Amino acid sequence: MDKVRRWLGPEEIPQGWGRSVVTFGVFDGVHRGHQAVLERARQRARDLDCPLVVAILAPAAPAETSQQPASTLTPAERRDELLAAVGVDAVCVLPSTATPLAPADLVRDVLVDRLGATVLVAGEHVRFGGDGDVATLREFGDKHDVTVETVAPVADTEVITAQRIRDRLAAGDVEGAAAALGRPHRLSGTVVHGAARGRELLGYPTANLDFPPESTVPADGVYAGRLLLTAASPQEAAGETQWPAAISVGSNPTFEGAGRTVEAYALDRDDLDLYGKLAAVDFIHHIRPMLRFDSIDELIAAMARDVERSRELLLE
Repeated sequence: MDKVRRWLGPEEIPQGWGRSVVTFGVFDGVHRGHQAVLERARQRARDLDCPLVVAILAPAAPAETSQQPASTLTPAERRDELLAAVGVDAVCVLPSTATPLAPADLVRDVLVDRLGATVLVAGEHVRFGGDGDVATLREFGDKHDVTVETVAPVADTEVITAQRIRDRLAAGDVEGAAAALGRPHRLSGTVVHGAARGRELLGYPTANLDFPPESTVPADGVYAGRLLLTAASPQEAAGETQWPAAISVGSNPTFEGAGRTVEAYALDRDDLDLYGKLAAVDFIHHIRPMLRFDSIDELIAAMARDVERSRELLLE
């Protein structure tokens, strides 16, 4: 799969780029709603024999200054991989500013003048530049002689949004999140040394993931999923790079832990040395909430049940 071209701001777009089919938005998660828009845009780009370009808008700022920004479902590199996989040729990331580009400026200066949009594709519920919507987009399309096509929401019980996926993950509903994403939710980071209890005390050596603070982490609990290397060298790529896994999210209450950790035990493997490598976990099934046990023996027994349940769910 070819990598998508990536421009950080309109000034990096090559002069005379030419005409394109363009869609725009935050695209956090590249979920099934996004995929429907991208599929329509890809078809139009193929029909017109021109590139498909995505303009990435900065997420909307919180309504109140006391609110924290929303967590991220897909970091930029992962988002670009997913966009490339569905046929996107280039991504233009618009810089985050205190005041977003006004709708007219975004369409005229970026999408039309710099990206050469001949067709603009958007979801029916698109919002941009504060007060821009589909009607605004059609008005600008007529003004600049650009065809505007819209895509209806994916037929689910509710419109798929990144925030609704975050809400499902916050409730531990990784199955519901996967249904909306079209794939399991993935958390990426570097494998670091932890307390080593899994290997030395409990009998289940785990990979402890150090992930960016803006990542979306599911609710504390135990999950069945996958542990995988995300940036394997050519030598590693020739061997195993992913394993079914039991995944623990939480603060290790049995040991009165303070920090929140994500640890993955590759089923039946005690020979993996992943320290310092870039890795990820895919959350596929929720097994149970995080619990505090009165003894280490009770914890070990629960972990054995978790591993067996993971095996049933993943290998059946």
